[in-house]
Amino acid sequence: MADTEHFVREDVRGFLDMLEQIGGKGVEEVGAVMGREQMRAMGAIAEAPAREMAVQKDLTCPGPAGDIPLRFYDVKESREPSPVVMFFHGGGFVIGDLEVYNNLCTEISHVLDLPVVSVDYRLAPEHPFPAAPDDCEAASRWVATSPAELGRDVTGLVLTGDSAGGNLTIVTTNQLSAKPADVPVVVQAPIYPVASDVSNHESFASFSDGFLLTGAAMAWFTQQYAADDTDPRNVPILGDCSNTPPTVLCTAGLDPLRDSGREYAAHLIQQGTEVSYFEFPGIIHGFTTLRKAMPSGQADVEAFLGAIKVKLDRMAA
Repeated sequence: MADTEHFVREDVRGFLDMLEQIGGKGVEEVGAVMGREQMRAMGAIAEAPAREMAVQKDLTCPGPAGDIPLRFYDVKESREPSPVVMFFHGGGFVIGDLEVYNNLCTEISHVLDLPVVSVDYRLAPEHPFPAAPDDCEAASRWVATSPAELGRDVTGLVLTGDSAGGNLTIVTTNQLSAKPADVPVVVQAPIYPVASDVSNHESFASFSDGFLLTGAAMAWFTQQYAADDTDPRNVPILGDCSNTPPTVLCTAGLDPLRDSGREYAAHLIQQGTEVSYFEFPGIIHGFTTLRKAMPSGQADVEAFLGAIKVKLDRMAA
């Protein structure tokens, strides 16, 4: 893939060239079921190995439409009272699951030395908006009660997730700011999130073809999710962000969603929220779960998680 206009890292260029040679159809052509299989297959060959966990088990919690599947991780067998990380996966609200994000969740627990709960929220088109934010909020409120199933005394929540999960991170933070859970959200950490209307952004025009996440796929995801463009639970920048907790946010330099993350970070900064913002140059959307294919992304993940750790350590001091 030739790209003379933008800086592209060598390992990213190699990955994009490989995808171009393989060809294949986009999710908008193959549909939700095959799209989910494709994402699992991609993760199986392109993601870094899982870290060793002392605890890893599947659980459920009560949700608005039945039990919500969760996966609980901890690098320690037991621990003193601590925050718990809530992880909301990406995939356009349509694809993605616990398996695709398993190895990343072990990385988060390993680096932060904290328990992680990954949420298998309901997916569109079978369950359109607001099923996903309803489930993420319900799971977060449940974890905040220090349920016996976790065997952990929860002192606060760290909300994080990528792409659609970055959107759900911000939406859930806003919901828990408006109506607090049993413990507070101490840090929110969206990863290349959809936070605002992306259609007019320069990054959307520049990177909507040839950089993994395409404009065609994004349009299809939006159609499947079937959300209201004026609802702050869909476009969180429209909501009340005035009580947002300390935030760590990252974007990818070659991502059509890049400018949405920039816009949201600027919005928070302008209202006085403590924000650590990373824009990782030369890398594409999805890099957090493609670290074997693009090894340089590992350092970016570590920088992002390191900033979360700094915020948590400052609070504990």
